[in-house]
Amino acid sequence: MFFVLSLPSQQTFTAWCNSHLRKAGTQIDNIEEDFRDGLKLMLLLEVISEIVDGNAKMTLGMIWTIILRFAIQDISVEETSAKEGLLLWCQRKTAPYKNVNIQNFHISWKDGLGFCALIHRHRPELIDYGKLRKDDPMTNLNTAFDVAEKYLDIPKMLDAEDIVGTARPDEKAIMTYVSSFYHAFSGAQKAETAANRICKVLAVNQENEQLMEDYEKLATDLLEWIRRTIPWLENRMPENTMQTMQQKLEDFRDYRRLHKPPKVQEKCQLEINFNTLQTKLRLSNRPAFMPSEGKMVSDINNAWGSLEGAEKGYEEWLLNEIRRLERLDHLAEKFRQKAAIHEAWTDGKEEMLQKHDYETASLSEIKALLKKHEAFESDLAAHQDRVEQIAAIAQELNELDYYDSPSVNARCQRICDQWDALGALTQKRSEALQRTEKLLETIDQLYLEFAKRAAPFNNWMEGAMEDLQDTFIVHTIEEIQGLSTAHEQFKATLPEADKERQAILGIHNEIAKIVQTYHVNMAGSNPYTTINPQEVNAKWDKVRQLVPQRDQALIEEHARQQNNERLRRQFANQANVIGPWIQTKMEEIGRISIEMHGTLEDQLTHLRQYEKSIVNYKPKIDQLEGDHQLIQEALIFDNKHTNYTMEHIRVGWEQLLTTIARTINEIENQILTRDAKGISQEQLNEYRASFNHFDRDHSGALGAEEFKACLISLGFDIANDAQKRSGIMDAEDFKTCLISVGYNLGENEFSRIMSIVDPNRMGVVTFQAFIDFMSRETADTDTADQVIASFKVLAGDKNYILADELLRELPPDQAEYCMARMAPYTGPDGVPGALDYMSFSTALYGESDL
Repeated sequence: MFFVLSLPSQQTFTAWCNSHLRKAGTQIDNIEEDFRDGLKLMLLLEVISEIVDGNAKMTLGMIWTIILRFAIQDISVEETSAKEGLLLWCQRKTAPYKNVNIQNFHISWKDGLGFCALIHRHRPELIDYGKLRKDDPMTNLNTAFDVAEKYLDIPKMLDAEDIVGTARPDEKAIMTYVSSFYHAFSGAQKAETAANRICKVLAVNQENEQLMEDYEKLATDLLEWIRRTIPWLENRMPENTMQTMQQKLEDFRDYRRLHKPPKVQEKCQLEINFNTLQTKLRLSNRPAFMPSEGKMVSDINNAWGSLEGAEKGYEEWLLNEIRRLERLDHLAEKFRQKAAIHEAWTDGKEEMLQKHDYETASLSEIKALLKKHEAFESDLAAHQDRVEQIAAIAQELNELDYYDSPSVNARCQRICDQWDALGALTQKRSEALQRTEKLLETIDQLYLEFAKRAAPFNNWMEGAMEDLQDTFIVHTIEEIQGLSTAHEQFKATLPEADKERQAILGIHNEIAKIVQTYHVNMAGSNPYTTINPQEVNAKWDKVRQLVPQRDQALIEEHARQQNNERLRRQFANQANVIGPWIQTKMEEIGRISIEMHGTLEDQLTHLRQYEKSIVNYKPKIDQLEGDHQLIQEALIFDNKHTNYTMEHIRVGWEQLLTTIARTINEIENQILTRDAKGISQEQLNEYRASFNHFDRDHSGALGAEEFKACLISLGFDIANDAQKRSGIMDAEDFKTCLISVGYNLGENEFSRIMSIVDPNRMGVVTFQAFIDFMSRETADTDTADQVIASFKVLAGDKNYILADELLRELPPDQAEYCMARMAPYTGPDGVPGALDYMSFSTALYGESDL
């Protein structure tokens, strides 16, 4: 058992020891170093043994007290006691070695592997650790003791046989011997500490570089997709058929549903990654990240704006093209119908007008020919409107760029040329008949009256049949109701028309009665017209047949318009709820982002729950998309029941998702800043209160003047460009500051601060940038000088470092990282292979180029 004695001061004890060691012809200069030598300690042991008359317990107690005081007591690892610190040091140094488990200072050292591991860890060239065996403790212990004495100047204080032969070796003896290893390797401990600091700095730098590479790749991919997509959206090549345009519209819907949403998420994630990277750079005292040219967040936003502009223009063009093609199909069908009716009417008219039958006709026949020609002229004039309509329709088809315009123009030109020829031939025949009229006197008045009344009635019936067969296109219930009203008005005129038909047939019956009564020799039909009673009756029957068909068509169109109105109201009812809901959520998020309730973790939890409730609203958006698709498929182009369009809802929804994600990211960055800088919740609340006070428009950002006033309110005296304070001023100091600066801050100092909080020169300061600045001004971080000092320790106080030293002290990957980026050392004291760690360290913090 050792006795623990109370020792005098180091000076007094040194004098006492020298007074007794003079007998042995030696003395002590430095107690700690000389007692680690062991020889002088043994001489002192003999002196003390004589003093205490050979009392072993007294002797051992005094020696252990000396050892504990001058060899062990100064050992400290992570603020532990001397014994615990020495044990912790041994555990850390032997942790990588197989079959070594240091838990105490007695049985953990019996196999000798612990001593060999300590030597091999610091001087691997002295022991071949791989050849040692756990079942051969004598060899292990003797190897460790011999190497320690020969190469480390540690005297052999222990005996291998005593340790192996004892169930529990003496704890104080082993602790004394192990403390010699600690002091022998204390220099290596400093190198390890320096290496750990460098590893930490390099790990941060490598992580930041990986984040930069990820941002560049994501930005490049997103911009490339936008560049590929915009030309497709800007393609305005018109199509000739409605089917092709409907396919383009379907492709556009697929783009909206399938291709664009993932890119919206990528854009949002890109902004979040950029903000997180900038926060980490500021927290590690690194310069702000500047993306490659054209890949800033603003550049991506501009490209995205161009994409959405092209997208909006493409959708408007598609809808306009569908309307145009629908109008063209209607006009083309109308042109064909009118042209066919006109061509049927003109068939044979030129041959009839070119006949010279009047040259051999009798007087009555001449009169008849003259009257017939007058009726034809009346008929010809009646058809003038139809020809003008045909020409007008052809002109409109040309203006709307109808794909088959050449054939339409050719047919229209033939009709016009034929019409001009008919006019000329009619005039020529009229003049011939008028010359012959004086020679002819007899004309049948009844035939003439029949012809005059039958021709207009026939034209009316043809016009009625044309109108009843005419196609129509409407977009509202009001329009179809207008057509129905006009049709009812037409049906109301049928009784009067039937009376006219009966009157015309009565004239023909009167002619037949006269012929039969007076036995008139009729050489053919009515000489004044080609219209006969059978034709009149046939056309009348056709008109009566077309009326119910027109009724059915109007009823079906009315039902279609009612369904369209139902779709409009169905979409409007949902849009009028979803639109205000999105606006309300945007306003709530804005209030949440500026209010301070609870800790940052509470705010983050609340925001994530809020985000979940917003995402759960997505099915209603999808349902509205389905209603919108039904509206587009029904070719409904307007909706008077709501001011919201699907585009408004989409944009609002995307902005809502982006805003909540950005707000959550800001809180996460604030937590990172708080934890990294040690900012208290009260400080954050104070910063938030000052920020909100000057953010009068609640935009979430401060202008330059607002930011300047906020800094003054927190006690920053930046009126003097050569001086800066980061503390909080009391009321009197703050008042003095305001009076001294006259509310006019120094431009140079304020410009320096603005370059920190607004590196992109946007003219505004976000709350995150404000927090980062306040954290940076009030907290201490690693500096380039500290890293340089750490490298100097690894290099053994040299101004350069060698590759072998980096590989020995740093992990392999980080050592390779340093060697790849360190410039060759060019100083006069350099050696081949020397590396410049000073320029490398300053480059890590943006003070020079890496």
